[in-house]
Amino acid sequence: MILRTTTRDIKLILYWVGRVILGVGMLMSIPLVISLVLREWNAALDFALAISACCAFWLVTENTCYERRDLGWMHGMIVVSLGWILAMLFGAIPHMLSGHFASYLDACFDLMSGYTTTGMTLIQDLDHLSHGMNMWRHLLTYAGGQGIVVIALTFLFSGGAGAFRVYVGEGREERLYPNVIRTARAIWMISLTYLVVGSFALYLALLGEGMPAGRGLLHSVWLFMESWATAGFNPQSLNILYYHSLSVELITMVIFTIGSFNFALHFAVWTGNRREVLRNVEIRSMACTLFIGAALFSLGLWRAGALRGTGIALRKGLYAVMSAHTTAGGSVFYPGKTISELGLVSAWALILMMMVGGSAASTAGGFKGLRVGIIFRSLWQDVRRVISPDYSVVSEKVRAAGDLWLDDQVVRSAMFVVICYMVLFIGGAVAGMFFSHEPTSAFFESVSLGSNTGLTAGITGPATPIALKLTYMIIMWMGRLEFIFAFALIARVYSLLGGRGRGGSGRKGR
Repeated sequence: MILRTTTRDIKLILYWVGRVILGVGMLMSIPLVISLVLREWNAALDFALAISACCAFWLVTENTCYERRDLGWMHGMIVVSLGWILAMLFGAIPHMLSGHFASYLDACFDLMSGYTTTGMTLIQDLDHLSHGMNMWRHLLTYAGGQGIVVIALTFLFSGGAGAFRVYVGEGREERLYPNVIRTARAIWMISLTYLVVGSFALYLALLGEGMPAGRGLLHSVWLFMESWATAGFNPQSLNILYYHSLSVELITMVIFTIGSFNFALHFAVWTGNRREVLRNVEIRSMACTLFIGAALFSLGLWRAGALRGTGIALRKGLYAVMSAHTTAGGSVFYPGKTISELGLVSAWALILMMMVGGSAASTAGGFKGLRVGIIFRSLWQDVRRVISPDYSVVSEKVRAAGDLWLDDQVVRSAMFVVICYMVLFIGGAVAGMFFSHEPTSAFFESVSLGSNTGLTAGITGPATPIALKLTYMIIMWMGRLEFIFAFALIARVYSLLGGRGRGGSGRKGR
């Protein structure tokens, strides 16, 4: 039964959503400063107007929607799912004002793509975009990788059970500290530390390639943000191919690989528990699927003769495999030519790796290595039960930020999410085929969007039909929030539109 939403529920949700939108406005102050320093007056005005809109929304909700009670579990999930949609609408304001988008829908598409760390874009004339707008695009992916609600938790939420419910509502479960606010701040400390180190390494590489110092500094920061967030945005239309630099490719590959690891694993290593890397089920699971995917990819290249020259094949192939598996979306192929350059077998190998994705509670998307590990270990557990004597007690556990015993509930939860992803992927592929795209390209595009990867088969662009753009936006949103949280919002909207149910929403589990 769907619980009926009351006026008090709506006010409570909007109050906290208002704080999320204020966080978006605060984030826009960074590209505003960049625009002012570089005298990009039009871009500065665009950001000033967008910040004003965010602050106005926050002031209205702050003064009209305050409720003297904490968030329930359902409230937390709806704050996240609704917060993402409104953050998209407000964040698209400077995009639309920039003049680089054909419509407000296209601008919203790019915002959803950035927040979800997908990185697929509908922007026009990217190579002549202002520096302030480029900074905003990459900040979207950087903030989206950590979670836009984590920004609000870090600066704008007080501690308590409500804060934890919002934190979990964004698909995060790691508790680096007992207090969720301290956990959110620790996540940002980890990300900012890597930002300094990674950007410096990229800056040296770009200087070595002859890029001017000022431009190289901006590009190094942007390249780090997109790589760490495992997103496909890039300041140039040719993506990573633009740089023609082995050092840039190697450094970004290292960055997006560690960016695809669970933040709890990073924290364990930072606090001296380096053995956790080898014990972690996600690292083991990803290593296995990477080996299988790389073997299929190499077989496909050999079969198709797609890349001439052993050195080039190894260089481009390794980057493509790692970019797909970590859902980074960085491309060393000409835009829209991935499938035609690789051949069908290699393209399906990339599809397989995009589906699996990176680690849970990381910046990566896909099924996640944890769920794949749980499912295969549970299958092994069933095999052991069959071949063991009747009196034997067979149990399995996996190591992921602590020991996790594989009971029926854990396995069912993993299977449920994997099945939801498959339904999402197939639905997106059917939508692509409905608009006359061939099956492999349609499935490649759908998996790339649903796993928040950003590699493209050439389907997504400004000329894409509106219905397909909307479908792809929903796929990105649901893939990033992993379904339950999106379902919670849909259920509440249904109740507001007259769905049957009973009032109240404060108890856990709703």
